[in-house]
Amino acid sequence: MSTWDEIRTAYHVARMGTVSGAADALGVHHATVIRHIDALEARLGVKLFQRHARGYTATEAGLDLLQVAQATDDQFTQLVGRIRGRGDEVSGELVVTSLTSVSPRLTPVLARFQALYPDLIVRYITGDTVLRLEYGEAHVAVRAGRAPDNPDNVVQPFVPQEIALYASEEYIARKGRPERIDDLGEHDFVTLDSSESRAPFARWLREKVPSDRFVFRGTDNRVLRDAVIAGVGIGFVSTWDAERYPGLVRLFEPLDDWAAPLWLVTHVDLHRTTKVQTFLKFLKAEAKTW
Repeated sequence: MSTWDEIRTAYHVARMGTVSGAADALGVHHATVIRHIDALEARLGVKLFQRHARGYTATEAGLDLLQVAQATDDQFTQLVGRIRGRGDEVSGELVVTSLTSVSPRLTPVLARFQALYPDLIVRYITGDTVLRLEYGEAHVAVRAGRAPDNPDNVVQPFVPQEIALYASEEYIARKGRPERIDDLGEHDFVTLDSSESRAPFARWLREKVPSDRFVFRGTDNRVLRDAVIAGVGIGFVSTWDAERYPGLVRLFEPLDDWAAPLWLVTHVDLHRTTKVQTFLKFLKAEAKTW
């Protein structure tokens, strides 16, 4: 274990580039960091770092050690995540992840679930980053689009996420309301900044609307929703989100081409744990009322 402590210290020095940065990350005194590095270099008989005024730079041997230490640290993180997910009680942490657009429906469910189990700490991580369930980064993922195909995950169909085109009352007063899909080319739009987005509605919009009509681009769906509310242009908003903003006007009924089906994803090692099963059962029951 003392050798692992030294290797872990070297890993953090290589990652942070300074003794003080590694000490802060590890929660130890900087003298401990220096002692671990000196002891490890003496044990291995090689220099792992070049010392200079700005900090420490890993040598070739140090880079080799860094790769091994990073893999080992990832495995420990994975183990800790799995251990935390086990047990017969609904307590400790429950980590759930989804796109931000699911929050209007999922956050109230998480709040009610936590109220039923006061010993539970809920962490709800939203955004486009796909957390690694195999490393214990989340217990339950709600994912959109095509069914995930990782063989180590349990994937269940959940609910459709309806997406529709909306405009603000202010935009309609200023620019008019399109009566037909074919009229969209005459209007201003907000859209995702990435032209490579695989979201069905984003692909559809790129095919139907000239690129010069995209007057506002953003990297987050919340930003695009706020731009639609502000009257910048027409944009796609989930029907769940739009319900909260009476100033938004739905222009057309949602098309199947816009929809993004949602999937419940869990890792096979955690799927049968009491905490995960209890939450999945609760979530599915709540979703029947959506």
